[in-house]
Amino acid sequence: MWIFFAAGSAVFAALTSILAKIGIEGVNSTLATAIRTVVVVGMSWLMVFITQAQKGLGQISVKSWVFLILSGLATGASWLCYYKALQMGEASKVVPIDKMSVVLTLILAFVFLHETFTWKTAVGCVLITAGTFFMVL
Repeated sequence: MWIFFAAGSAVFAALTSILAKIGIEGVNSTLATAIRTVVVVGMSWLMVFITQAQKGLGQISVKSWVFLILSGLATGASWLCYYKALQMGEASKVVPIDKMSVVLTLILAFVFLHETFTWKTAVGCVLITAGTFFMVL
């Protein structure tokens, strides 16, 4: 089932980039990020209440709170950088560079989470990196 959600994520991420590029024209990128964030927050809390997930709030550990907050800060920084880059550059060049996060995630997962890094993973990282540079140049 996870593969359907991953595919949905890719489709919605693609739509996000195109819709943002159109919507950000003539709008300060920081303001645009804030507007997007308010929409995401509202949609997220709506889903929490629809699925009745709010009942789990009291069961979240301190460690989880810390890392979720740090993740949120990283997301905010990512979105601010992304919108500024999207405002200044072409979506067809900004998006591939943004997706280099795949390679960085694989490396960080190996270093910090001790996940398996196989020769196939290494070849995939090299191909993604080469493809990104090829698309951007």
